[in-house]
Amino acid sequence: MTAAVAVLKDMTYPVTAEAVEQTEVTCWDKPTFMQLMSDHAQLAINILKVVLERLDEIQQRYLELCSEAVDQRIARTLLRLMRQAGARTQDGILIEIPLSRQSIVDYSGTTLYTVSRTLTAWEKNGWVRSGRERVIVTDPHALVVFSEDR
Repeated sequence: MTAAVAVLKDMTYPVTAEAVEQTEVTCWDKPTFMQLMSDHAQLAINILKVVLERLDEIQQRYLELCSEAVDQRIARTLLRLMRQAGARTQDGILIEIPLSRQSIVDYSGTTLYTVSRTLTAWEKNGWVRSGRERVIVTDPHALVVFSEDR
C-alpha cells in the first residue's frame, strides 16, 4: 500500500515506489478511496494499522540513526531485509531483492565506503556473502548478536 497518508492528508506523496518483480497494481482516486473506507469500516481499520506500522518503523529507524553505531545499523538493515524478503538456501538466507551496496547505504544512512568495508569484514567472519546486487546472510545469529551487543 502506497500513498494512503497523502490521500488522507490531501497532499502530494513525496516519494516513489519501484516494483522489484512483476506486480499487479490497483489504485483508486481520492473520492473512491474515501467512499470505500466509509462503506467498509474494516478497510479503514486495516489502513490505520498499516499507517501505524509504518510510523513505528520510522520511529525505530530514527532511533537507530541517532543512537547506534553505523555497523549496527547495517546489521539491522540486513536483518530487516532478510525477514521481509529472505529465502532459505543451502548457503544461508538469500535476500531475494536486488540489493546493491548503494541500496544498503540508502537503507542504513551511511556511506558506500563504510558499507563496503563492513561487508568485507563480515564476509571474512563468515556472516554474509555478497555479490552483484546479491546478499546471502550465512550466519543470521551472529548478525543479531552483533546488532544488539553495543
